[in-house]
Amino acid sequence: MKKAICLSALSLFLLGGRTVAQETKNAVININANEKVGDISPMFYGLMTEEINYSYDGGLYAELLRNRAFKDNDTKLDHWSLVQEGTSVGQIALDSVEQKGTALNRNLRLDIVSTDGKGRIGIANDGFWGIPVKANTKYTASFYAKTDADFKGTLTVAIESNDGKTVYVDAKVAKVNGDWRKYSVVLNTGKVEETTNARFIITTKQTGAIWFSLVSLFPPTYNNRPNGNRKDIMELLADMKPGFLRFPGGNYLQSKKLETRFDWKLTLGDISQRPTHDNNSWGYHSSDGMGIMEFLGWCEDLKMESILAVFDGLLLSRRSALSLDSLKPYVQDALDEIEFVNGDASTKWGAVRVKLGHPKPYNVKYIEVGNEDFFDRVGKTWDARYTLFYDAIKAKYPNINVISSAHVKTRMPDFEDIHDYFSYKKALGLAHKFDRYKRSDAKVFEGEWACREGVPTTNMLAALGDAAFLTGMERNADIVKMSCYAPLFVNVNPKAMQWKSDLIGYDAGSSYGSPSYYLQKTFSENIGDQSVKSSIENVPMAADTTEQLFYSVTKNSKSGTLFLKIVNVSDTTQSVNIEIKSDKTILPEGEEIVLTSDKVTDTNSITDPKKIVPVSGVAKGLGKHFTYSFKPHSVTVLRMGAKS
Repeated sequence: MKKAICLSALSLFLLGGRTVAQETKNAVININANEKVGDISPMFYGLMTEEINYSYDGGLYAELLRNRAFKDNDTKLDHWSLVQEGTSVGQIALDSVEQKGTALNRNLRLDIVSTDGKGRIGIANDGFWGIPVKANTKYTASFYAKTDADFKGTLTVAIESNDGKTVYVDAKVAKVNGDWRKYSVVLNTGKVEETTNARFIITTKQTGAIWFSLVSLFPPTYNNRPNGNRKDIMELLADMKPGFLRFPGGNYLQSKKLETRFDWKLTLGDISQRPTHDNNSWGYHSSDGMGIMEFLGWCEDLKMESILAVFDGLLLSRRSALSLDSLKPYVQDALDEIEFVNGDASTKWGAVRVKLGHPKPYNVKYIEVGNEDFFDRVGKTWDARYTLFYDAIKAKYPNINVISSAHVKTRMPDFEDIHDYFSYKKALGLAHKFDRYKRSDAKVFEGEWACREGVPTTNMLAALGDAAFLTGMERNADIVKMSCYAPLFVNVNPKAMQWKSDLIGYDAGSSYGSPSYYLQKTFSENIGDQSVKSSIENVPMAADTTEQLFYSVTKNSKSGTLFLKIVNVSDTTQSVNIEIKSDKTILPEGEEIVLTSDKVTDTNSITDPKKIVPVSGVAKGLGKHFTYSFKPHSVTVLRMGAKS
């Protein structure tokens, strides 16, 4: 009898052993909600921008006409054509008639040799892959014009179909004659069929010669800003609730030549005062409609902090264009720029800003010196150049945070800008990059990062890679303080893209967010103000020993709410045991937010903009000890409420 009892006990023990062993096959996440690892910056998630993929012209910047200043090509009128109907005879040509009081030095000459008074003649612009026509919308058209003595007629401004058979809206501009003068007209569409297969035209039925300059067409803009931004794209950005904007770039800051760098002083004032410049970083011309005040207005509209990059001499040739002695004017230029954005009316450049209509200083707190100076492998002058800028800025503005764009030894930067572009497989390893980071080094600004899977915008596989990488940054919020994805934008039309795998896509008429966009939006909406101590056991591994599960835990210190993020990159459901140590009770119900798709190659597009979006639901069975299942190829956020 005793023997039987012993055998039963042994059997029970073995059975229990098998049960425990089976349970421990689950991954286990241990969370100590009472122990803070680091404070999470309110600027943890932000935006990085530069003129690439037609991000500004043909993208965020609302101008609808391409080559409006006739500077895109030195020898021909790109994107402009002659409209000629009936027996009308004429021609167009690129010209350079002086236009005093402006920075404009190119114009289009229209010579009208003859008309029959019935057939029209004029000029047309095809826009950035079409002119978007929307119903019940007000468009503002403007242009500068000069005529010869023979022309004293009326011009018709219109948006019409490419074949000219359908006029969506038109208006008359009378008494166009004499020397250079600006003309403006409002075009109000009614109940029209919406399309992007349209063109903008200016025509007449009179003879003579007309010179046109700076021809512009604007739709309504976000917050009704003059010279402002596209509403739909700004709304996508606003939904991300970004903490900052890093501008103006990127390679766009530097360029390939000294004279074609982003020169902030040449982007001030009315657009007629901006000479434009070659964006030879990415192979097309920049209108400079997005000047420094437009960037700062963008920050104001979305209530973001500004991270302003200043040119430090490094070009895209990956060497400094200037000797250290020759850098002094550029150091002064950086100080002038800071004075412009932050100075009061008693300062030289602050007074310029006031005169331009912004009396209040912008209060910029972050200045980045250069861009990607770790590429300065020829002259290796980065440390010395950074020291010049750092010392000059700190001497005059000691409270400004000065960011380095490479690792330096001569000074301790307030932040070091680090860039990471990676494949999906590399992303999984980079999830632990900051676990091993030296805490004695400068605080980290992850100023450009992205998992490059999918074209033109990223797919679900990229979102999984991005999510794995982000969990590593969130876990290490004591050292990682700011981050922003790049590139932010891409015009999805043929020949518009220079860099594949981007966050937000658009054409002339509509826009959409990629799966990575929705991932970042979800992460930024569900983050506390503290990262808390945590660990993981029994991580599931692929056959190639690649980890299949990634996580981060943050907490709202006021409410006690915990945000657990789980990234399951495997092709099977993963059950995870969650063990929480907390001086508060974890509520049994919370919220589950899941981003997933049937195939990792699935993505969003112009025609299917919300194929992959987060889905929210009730999370049940929560507590200090619970098991939760996570779908294959998914990113999940568990919001877990707490009470004392």
